[in-house]
Amino acid sequence: MSPARKREAVAHLERKLQVSQRRACKVINQPRSTQRYASTRPARDAKLAAELRRYATAHPRRGYRMAAAQLRRQGMKINGKRVARLWRQEGLRVPQRQHKRRRLGHSGNSTQRRSATRMNEVWSYDFVFDQTADGKRLKWLPICDEFTRESVALEVERRMDASDVVRVLEAAVAQRGTAPQFIRSDNGPEFIAKAVREWIAQQGFQTLYIEPGSPWQNAYSESFNSRLRDELLNREIFATLAEAKVLGNEYRRSYNEQRLHSSLGYQPPAEFARRCLSADSATLRQPKGNAVPPTKHNTQTKPLATARLS
Repeated sequence: MSPARKREAVAHLERKLQVSQRRACKVINQPRSTQRYASTRPARDAKLAAELRRYATAHPRRGYRMAAAQLRRQGMKINGKRVARLWRQEGLRVPQRQHKRRRLGHSGNSTQRRSATRMNEVWSYDFVFDQTADGKRLKWLPICDEFTRESVALEVERRMDASDVVRVLEAAVAQRGTAPQFIRSDNGPEFIAKAVREWIAQQGFQTLYIEPGSPWQNAYSESFNSRLRDELLNREIFATLAEAKVLGNEYRRSYNEQRLHSSLGYQPPAEFARRCLSADSATLRQPKGNAVPPTKHNTQTKPLATARLS
């Protein structure tokens, strides 16, 4: 047995058989100096453990690797194995869920066949449904930039039709200062409506419709929607539509500015996008005419880590 297990056995004998520590240690073959040793580790780890508990409470669907990356960004010098040990000791865990695998589709418009190679090249969108406390429907429309993983727009209404899709797209293009080259979606009636297709053609970008019944071909949109449901919709009870709008805007801001993405080298999407604008790499550099207005945040010149698009 390890010294720790022997220490437990000695304590058990003292408690159950009412024997002295000296005699219990002799029976278990445990040195009394080892039995009386008081570790200083709990005091040293108390601050880090408290930070991990605080992080897990605020973000229950994120694991210890994400927590370690966030704490390092805040200036803490910590070892990954130490974080994993404390995460286990504190009983913090993300429930494991199994997902069945499906074969890739063969559509030329899928993310597997036509991937984004630069910022504002491909946007994707799809609807997400929820409800308020009174049982009335909420219809969310998230729009994502597939290269930077940014949430370009996140709108919610009781109902949305083709005119609402056009309205949201117009606002997103105006805010970004450019239209994408492609926009990917399924074949929902709101996305294939004549009004939407005519407006997209007027703006000069193209549609990428995935095959019917193949949501995995719109992988980035599905990934964002699953995070939205897991981190917001399943955690909040919306009393009114107005409350859903406020919390949705707050989630979008947090997602873009604070949430770290492992596929971006543990950077928030907005930070990665700012670095793309100033990158020297032709693959990551924003194409001419697509630059957003400069801000005090997008002037970084540090070398850019390569992003993994898988």
